[in-house]
Amino acid sequence: MKLEHRPHRYDDGTIRIGGEVYGIAAEIEDPYGWVWTALSLMDGTRSPGQIAERLSDAHPKVPDAASIVEQLVASGYVEDVAAMPPGELEERELDRYSRNHAFFRAVDLAPRGHGWEAQLRLKTARVVVLGLGGTGSHAAWALAAAGVGAIHCVDPDLVELSNLNRQILYCEDDVGRPKADAAVARLRTVNSDITVTGERLRISSREDLGDLITGCDALALCADRPDGHRIRVWANRACAAAGIPWAGGGYNGPLVTVGMFAPGVGTCYECLSAGEEARRRPRTPVDLGGPGAIATSAGLSGQLVAHAVLGLLTGVPLPPVGTIQGVNLVAPDHHVWVRHPPRPDCPICGSRTELDLP
Repeated sequence: MKLEHRPHRYDDGTIRIGGEVYGIAAEIEDPYGWVWTALSLMDGTRSPGQIAERLSDAHPKVPDAASIVEQLVASGYVEDVAAMPPGELEERELDRYSRNHAFFRAVDLAPRGHGWEAQLRLKTARVVVLGLGGTGSHAAWALAAAGVGAIHCVDPDLVELSNLNRQILYCEDDVGRPKADAAVARLRTVNSDITVTGERLRISSREDLGDLITGCDALALCADRPDGHRIRVWANRACAAAGIPWAGGGYNGPLVTVGMFAPGVGTCYECLSAGEEARRRPRTPVDLGGPGAIATSAGLSGQLVAHAVLGLLTGVPLPPVGTIQGVNLVAPDHHVWVRHPPRPDCPICGSRTELDLP
């Protein structure tokens, strides 16, 4: 059994598996003690066949010991301790990403060969981070730290002194320097095992954005110009045309949100936006942000975007695509959860299927 999911048996025979702290716990009714015996035998010293044999010896009336063992292995709460790390990862990478491995192992309930599958997907992935301000600088740092193999950083602006209260990639010596250049230099010191590139570029059309994301695996949209809504529409259409997922996030004072979208799955950004517009009372003003920002709101925003991109790339944890979620830093009971059905006539998401990620 995975250490994070050590089983517990209650007095009535019910078995609880899976860390409750992760929100992925399961309960099994085990009136005869068959499952508990099988779990107790899963201590890393026996093969599935040996466990089934010992289970049959301990409980002669068990109808199908092998099936019980197979179902427990398929549950995702079990790992093969004899599995060797993949050869595609160097020794230093196994050390660097050991905490990533423990995280993915804990939250991933899909049976895997060695537990490093998510990290290997990150190693071969290419992500464009568009916008390197408060949200983008934190997102780019997190993606680099997590081991995304290639990150391309894009921003048209120069570093200003007022940026330094929240934009993690820059210091005082960077004031006046292109953000893209400063970000690339800093990220290369964060993780020398990945490739980091950048360019100073202003996106002025959907075609510009389409050209930028050619050949990438995901887009982290952290820019808010020409205006927050318009550039998200461009991303919605460009990513749909390219067949790649994207996540976009930001903050409005203490309100921090992130949206996750994948072509062919769930609701697209434009349908989600139209659903929210229809839900609001007519002529309700919409405030898309202002100058109010601190390091914590920017940091949370960027980390949520990065977390969404990691989920889109690996499927661990499976991201709720077609939604916007978030938190309000001054109202702890205000949780943002926006979900609307696709519009039937939408050319991007008029017909949707279940999420199908790696």
